[in-house]
Order: sequence, then C-alpha cells, then structure tokens
Amino acid sequence: MPQLNKGGKFVFGKSLVREDGSLCLPPQAVEEYDICCEGRVYLFTGAKATGGFCVTRKGLLLPSKLSHILEDMRELRDYTIPEGEFVGYKGRSYCWLAVSPGGRLKLTGSMLERQKIAPGDELMCIRSSDIAFTLGHHGPLLERAENYRGEIPVY
Repeated sequence: MPQLNKGGKFVFGKSLVREDGSLCLPPQAVEEYDICCEGRVYLFTGAKATGGFCVTRKGLLLPSKLSHILEDMRELRDYTIPEGEFVGYKGRSYCWLAVSPGGRLKLTGSMLERQKIAPGDELMCIRSSDIAFTLGHHGPLLERAENYRGEIPVY
C-alpha cells in the first residue's frame, strides 16, 4: 500500500460506505491490528483536520498509555452502553461496535450524521499508531490521494 508522499502516513486503502452504513476494513489493517479477534471495536472521533473515526480494540487500548479511557469509562470498557452510542470524554467521543470476522462494520445513521459522512463516501484507512488506525473523511491527506498516481484499493 502507498505512502502518498515520502515519509508520509501509510495508507491501507479506502473503505466505501455502503447504502446500509456498512463498510469493509482493508485486509492489511485488519491483520496488522488483529482488529476482529475480540468481535468488537472501539471508535473514537478523529482529529478535526481528518474527521472520521479512529478504530482500535480493548486488547490494544488497555495496555497502552491511553488505558485511562477505559479505566475512567467502565460502561465503554464493559460494553454496557448501547452499541454505536457515543459518550464524551476529554474532548473526544467514544463508542463500540461489533466487527465481523472479515472486518465489516455497520455504522448507524446517527453515527454517519454526527461525522457528516454519507453512503457513497470513501474513508481513507490510515496507519495512526500501534494502538489505532484512522478512517479519515476529509483534509489534506485525502486531497493528496486525489492526485496520487498509484493505486489505492477501495474495499
């Protein structure tokens, strides 16, 4: 998969938001983060410049320096809030969703509205850290992708 510019962020591909709100995560991201192994993922709102969501799972978040998120928000950690319902914490919003064994997520209408995402949009799957990857919706990186001469697969 490409880096859109030398030394830039690594891109796994794009995820197409389908009419029913579902999307498929790029296989390389699914494998690298072992994102389906728990059957659930956490989404949290991305940076304003990129929009979209960051995606992680409990097994990556708990041992990290961001473990305080799950320690302070037990209802998120224990999946006792309704699936797809965002809760605020220190300037970001968090929720959990089921993920299929193949890496499919289903975003609700309210999740799409909240992030100003619509069916037909392509979310850029970007390596963010060893804890999470980003499904970016807009901004400079996505604008660079429009001019990228190589192939960026769409899933």
